Amino acid sequence: MTQVIKKYWNEQPLLLIMALALLFRLLAVIFARGFGMIDDHFLAIEAPQSWVDSYDYNSWLPGSPGNTGPTGHNFFYPGLHFILFSFLKIIHIIDPQFKMFLVRLINALWSMVTIFFGYKITEKLSGKRSARLVGILLALLWFMPWISVRDLVEMSCVPFLILAIWFIVSRGDQPGQTSVYFLSGLFLGLAFDIRPQTILFSIGLIIAVLIEQKWKETITLILGALIPILLVQGTVDYFIWGKPFVELLGYVKGNIQSAHDYITLPWYNYFLVIFGILIPPISVMLFFGFLRTWKKYMLIFIPVAIFFIFHSYFPNKQERFILPILPFIIITGVIGWNEFVDRSKFWRNHAKLLQGFWIFFWTMNIGFLIPVTTVYSKRERVEAMVYLSKYKNINKILIADLNDNPELFPRYYLGQWPKMYDEFIGNENTMSMIARVAKKPEKDHPRFILFTGSKLKPETIIEARRSFPFLVYETTIEPGMIDKVMHWMNPINQSKSAFIYRNKAFIPEKAP
Repeated sequence: MTQVIKKYWNEQPLLLIMALALLFRLLAVIFARGFGMIDDHFLAIEAPQSWVDSYDYNSWLPGSPGNTGPTGHNFFYPGLHFILFSFLKIIHIIDPQFKMFLVRLINALWSMVTIFFGYKITEKLSGKRSARLVGILLALLWFMPWISVRDLVEMSCVPFLILAIWFIVSRGDQPGQTSVYFLSGLFLGLAFDIRPQTILFSIGLIIAVLIEQKWKETITLILGALIPILLVQGTVDYFIWGKPFVELLGYVKGNIQSAHDYITLPWYNYFLVIFGILIPPISVMLFFGFLRTWKKYMLIFIPVAIFFIFHSYFPNKQERFILPILPFIIITGVIGWNEFVDRSKFWRNHAKLLQGFWIFFWTMNIGFLIPVTTVYSKRERVEAMVYLSKYKNINKILIADLNDNPELFPRYYLGQWPKMYDEFIGNENTMSMIARVAKKPEKDHPRFILFTGSKLKPETIIEARRSFPFLVYETTIEPGMIDKVMHWMNPINQSKSAFIYRNKAFIPEKAP
């Protein structure tokens, strides 16, 4: 087997890399159920499924209760899911878990575009040695298979950016290839339709082409990008609101106004992210290699630098925001580092030291790769809804978090859209919220109460039964193993169980 792998690595490395990438992504498709964060489920999945079910979960659409106009959300990405879910409903595929299996499979296959053309770009610029390393990093970097099957716009836009760069790198310098820039522009526009922040990458690419004094190509590139933006952003908004670009303008305005409302971190945060996820000291070497390419490979360096600098300056910082440029940092990082090592007397005399760094890197990477690839994230929330899906006509559910921080539960897996009492009013805590809900008319009382936390104390139930005397214990849904381990390593990582209690006043018997 070792000889076969070596043979393919030397003779057909791209085939081997793609096979390994597909293998680990299929593992993620099968095992990495659940969702990673709010956006990759509640915006991309919950909303479109609610539209299929003639409901509007987020009140995004005109005429929905609570909607006062455009909310500044991009309809293109959830719209694609809406089309998919509508089709699956027509052919009678309705099981939520199986539908998510198909969604993860589509995401996995789409991510393969990044690996294939990331390899091809590197091979074109630097040869097979660098291309092999770039390919295997894009395929098997410890978190890549897991995050590649998530419904994150930050990942789904990357293949379009990779294709935009590939067409210019592969044929952009050949005579009479102006149309290549138009095609590249189309991909830039599609990336923008998924993730508007990629406009920064596009601006950087336009500047790089301008520096080369390719005036005709620059105009063609811009025109190509404008077409999908006008057709998608303009047409969709006009169809829904009667005006073009209202959601896009609302999105920009909302991001500016709420810049300090979310996670505000220091300017150097993304340096730490890059250095961490690429595993030091190799991460430092790759970032150094990326910086060395500023002049020779401006076509990639300038778009990445503008994107990186803006996000480092902008107050709202989340790790996933930097994902669209990560493959390009890997590509240029490997190329720049290999070129540096080839000219470095120090590294020629310390080849074993460099080899040791890579052994450490791959040992750590492989150690994380399999458990992360197969992690069932947010298991307790998903499985709680799957469990309750056997009950029909659940009109109301109350989320009672023991730390006064109610969780969002994905009703997509419930197959129903009951009212969720999961928000405080004013200075409420969990118990005062329970008491407030109990004062509502009886028809508005919850059919189930989901207590979330690490441990449920008897006095908590005693107090809850003062408001709802017919509460009975139903079951407990435990978090996944990885969530427990992460909480054990650092208590700031939440690991909560879901303790489900049924209100016998509405549902007397436990479902079989």
